[in-house]
Amino acid sequence: MMRRLLFIGLCVCSFLFSVLTFQSTAAEQGTFDSIVLDFRDDLTAEQLNAELQEIKSTYNNAAQFNSQFSEADHVFVLKGDNAVLRKLQNSDLKNYTEFIEPNYIYKTTSKPNDPDYDKQWNFQAINVQESWKHTKGKGTIVAVIDTGISKVADLNQTKFVEGYDFVNDRTQAIDDNGHGTHVAGTIAQSTNNGIGVAGIAYEASLMPLKVLSSWGGGTVADIAEAIRWAADNGANVINMSLGGGGESKLMREAIEYAHSKDVTIVAAAGNSNRSTAEYPALYPHVIAVSAFDALQAKSFYSNYGGGIDIAAPGGSFVLAQQRKGGILQNTIDPRTGESVFEYLQGTSMAAPHVAGVAALIHSLGVHEPDQIEKILKKSAIAMKEDPQNFYGAGKLNAKAAVALALKERPFFWWFSPKLWSGFVGTRIWFDGNAFNLGLKLLMLGVAIVLAQVFCNPSQGRWSLYWGLLFGSCGLFFLRGIFVANLPQFPLRLLGSSIPELVGTVLNSNALNPISASVLIPFLLLALFLGHPSWKWFAIGSGFGVAACLAVSAVVAPEMQWFGTSIVARSYLGVNALLALGLAMLAVRE
Repeated sequence: MMRRLLFIGLCVCSFLFSVLTFQSTAAEQGTFDSIVLDFRDDLTAEQLNAELQEIKSTYNNAAQFNSQFSEADHVFVLKGDNAVLRKLQNSDLKNYTEFIEPNYIYKTTSKPNDPDYDKQWNFQAINVQESWKHTKGKGTIVAVIDTGISKVADLNQTKFVEGYDFVNDRTQAIDDNGHGTHVAGTIAQSTNNGIGVAGIAYEASLMPLKVLSSWGGGTVADIAEAIRWAADNGANVINMSLGGGGESKLMREAIEYAHSKDVTIVAAAGNSNRSTAEYPALYPHVIAVSAFDALQAKSFYSNYGGGIDIAAPGGSFVLAQQRKGGILQNTIDPRTGESVFEYLQGTSMAAPHVAGVAALIHSLGVHEPDQIEKILKKSAIAMKEDPQNFYGAGKLNAKAAVALALKERPFFWWFSPKLWSGFVGTRIWFDGNAFNLGLKLLMLGVAIVLAQVFCNPSQGRWSLYWGLLFGSCGLFFLRGIFVANLPQFPLRLLGSSIPELVGTVLNSNALNPISASVLIPFLLLALFLGHPSWKWFAIGSGFGVAACLAVSAVVAPEMQWFGTSIVARSYLGVNALLALGLAMLAVRE
């Protein structure tokens, strides 16, 4: 019996090795809407024209030179999809071409499509583009305590939660100054929407809280009340681009209250070029932000010295003509209320950079405000010579902050009860291809039938049924559960069947030839065939994998590298038979 198992295993491994070697250089399938035809250089003009006419009559579409430079190499492009590509590759045309391949569409990496993004020198200064590879702030709420927020054109895709106008005592916190909208844009301007500029944590939600009137002033009482309101209504980060010279016990208590509810508070240090931060930046539990300019030097107006925690881009009109040394965001013209793109300068512009990066950190699972502040400071670019404390811990570095947050978040952070405010996405169960409820139940049903036919299920009891479950459909329903701030990977992994495991690790819904094969059931049987209980789990996995692969071959044969081709169906079908045969042999052992 063991000789037969080893023989089958060697055959399977040889088959898998040949397939994987053949595909070792294949990249993940890209997108295309046209096909490249490179005709042989030795074709005569008559032969080439004859083939082009054949293509036009067969596909009702003409192949064109890619450009004037392609004529000498006989390179043509034909509009078409994957079906047209397969027909071309299987036709006699392959005898007249050097190759026929997809005309893949390549795109720029990471850089947003917002047309004025290149004018945001400030985002390059803090390396925010690199941080977007890991998070864009989704699930975090940032309260902007300012002049309110008007939903200008470039906030069209930004999420908002309920706010409040403490100046006029109403729910709509509309901006009548322009300051608050500009600040909000730095934090979460709509990004990759083809309009204007970008925002740092553009998938975060904004909470507009108006405490400053149209002329830019507001009272301590309103500000303190807004801080408490934000903490009580779900804010995770507070930005206060405002300040003054008087200390207030009322505001200190409000800040301590928000801090006790795990709210990270960021404030502007002030624009008086004085050697101390202003209040509220000077209070404990508030991150005080000074400003630097496009030349990475302290902005001429920025406060410094006592109380400064970190520095961020605030800009300086002195350094460039036409105000372009400032910070560019979408805001309103206070005289007309119309949407405009405006350069502004100040520590008011620096603070939202820090609040935005704090939102990125929070979205990764670091929720304790002292820990967020520690990460911001530890990751900052320290200045070797800073005797007057212009920069605090250093210059804000979004890339390093996010990388550090990924390392330092609590190991079991996603068990936190605060995170379990998720929902069940039942749509994936009904139209989610490989995760469709009907398909999964069919796979499990076929696995149970195979077990009933080829072995006595009472022998293995629950071990056999667990093998049938994980071999066929897994705990697939977990894939439809979405939790705020919780990465989907743990649920995707727990919800995967054995044939889906490698695809899940590679973050793909397509089956991967390594796990969607007889390989894993074979390894399980080789390990556990002599174990009285685990043996039946391995046998059940064999029947389960056979059922999963067989159903997939007929209904949904989407595979990495092979797509839905006849090769994919054949591969799945052959491995389904091998898994079934292996399980049957193991039952007799």
